Amino acid sequence: MDDLLTRDEYGAIARELSLPVNAFIHGRFTPAHGGGTFETVNPATGKVLAEVASCDAEDVDRAVVKAREAFERGAWSKMHPSERKHVLIQLVKLLKRNRYELAVMESLESGKTIRDCALIDLPETLNCLEWHAEATDKIYGQVSPSGDDALGMIVREPLGVVACVIPWNFPIMLMAWKIGPALAAGNSVIVKPAEQTNTTALRVAELALEAGIPEGVLSVVTGPGETTGKAIGLHPGIRMVSFTGSTEVGRLFLEYAAKSNLKRIVLECGGKNPCLVLDDAENLDSVAAHVTQSVLWNMGQNCSSNSRLIVHRKIKDALVEKVMDRFREWRIGDPLDPQNHLGAMTTPEQYEKVLGYIETGKKEGAELLVGGGAIENGGGYFIAPTIFDGVVPEMTIARDEIFGPVLSVIAVGDAAEAVEIANDTAYGLQASVFTSNVKRAHALARALQAGTVTVNCYGEGDITTPFGGYKLSGFGGRDNSLLAHDQYTETKTIWIDLSDDPIGEQID
Repeated sequence: MDDLLTRDEYGAIARELSLPVNAFIHGRFTPAHGGGTFETVNPATGKVLAEVASCDAEDVDRAVVKAREAFERGAWSKMHPSERKHVLIQLVKLLKRNRYELAVMESLESGKTIRDCALIDLPETLNCLEWHAEATDKIYGQVSPSGDDALGMIVREPLGVVACVIPWNFPIMLMAWKIGPALAAGNSVIVKPAEQTNTTALRVAELALEAGIPEGVLSVVTGPGETTGKAIGLHPGIRMVSFTGSTEVGRLFLEYAAKSNLKRIVLECGGKNPCLVLDDAENLDSVAAHVTQSVLWNMGQNCSSNSRLIVHRKIKDALVEKVMDRFREWRIGDPLDPQNHLGAMTTPEQYEKVLGYIETGKKEGAELLVGGGAIENGGGYFIAPTIFDGVVPEMTIARDEIFGPVLSVIAVGDAAEAVEIANDTAYGLQASVFTSNVKRAHALARALQAGTVTVNCYGEGDITTPFGGYKLSGFGGRDNSLLAHDQYTETKTIWIDLSDDPIGEQID
């Protein structure tokens, strides 16, 4: 387990931490204008970690004003792309230097295991920011095929002030997904972290200033969605909002845009993702490992979780038995213990919601195979990994996004039935297919209505591939890949008339 410390070492870091609690605006930490605060809680213990500034519309307005001033000054927006690249790479170096502290902060606030924070989230954050930094001076404009009488240039320009609204399930990693391309393009960026998980965003902003990102270019405003988030959505000085979170809140940002300046809205929302395992799937042990990873990663609090296992009847019992064995291998407990694979649910509301879905599954007739309830562990929000068999598509647990460690097993007779059930959802974020037939794999990947389809594995691609969904899973743009840069830039056409050719006149 590379780059993992011991439980005692992580505990020592946690005891010595000084958590940032004030908003970060114009290069400095500042309390909320109205003096309001809210509690941030450790989900593993239920105990308060700190009181965080609760920003209102005035705080958001101040952040926007300072961001716009910074943009107009041009210290960042007009900096040569290669210089922006060097500053962003310096930020990556500072984040790497502080990775143990950041991993502990992330674990304490989110309930995620330190194992995931240290081995997945922080490395992915560093890789994402470095990748977008390197892309800064490598994205070209275009020249249109305009003939000899004109020159048509297509250039990219930063939007100005943009906002990134981050969820609580992957706080630092999804912040990187958004600020990486936004800053690389030359924008001023305002980040609003989820109310439950603020400290890593604040620390990243502080380190960004140390790396050389000018004052006002990267701000963090903390507070609840109904005040801070709403103020961002309605502010006429913000040109676009990139949002990851629930479909319900995504709808609100569309309303805010309509009521204000028609700002660009990019949404990455929920998912009810299928994993199709056909009767010719090879190596069921490997399939079971992928199925388990997909539904238990981050306690199932993952929008791309394959929470529906749609499997051929011929192999269902054999596969489910192997998945049950894998489930038992995932230890649950103290998130700061690197031996644990499962931590706590991030919020008490999500904890109660998932337990409610489990009870609904029982009442609607699904067969409970594993788990099925809460785990008492020091006052934290822990839920046992759960598997339901005998699920039919009409059941609530087969239709709603549970966002917890709950797997629904649905038996099918052939590939056509599997695709029909897989697509019978309002969402379309991710899907997985397991088959040994390459032609069938291609056909199924095309037939599935999802932004990402993985074949014989579970995943989301990598930083080079776009991530986003169909239908209620979102629209307007994609995170990751070079396509992510498009949503943070304007495309401008510059048309130059060359028809009055002075050389031609001289020849005449």
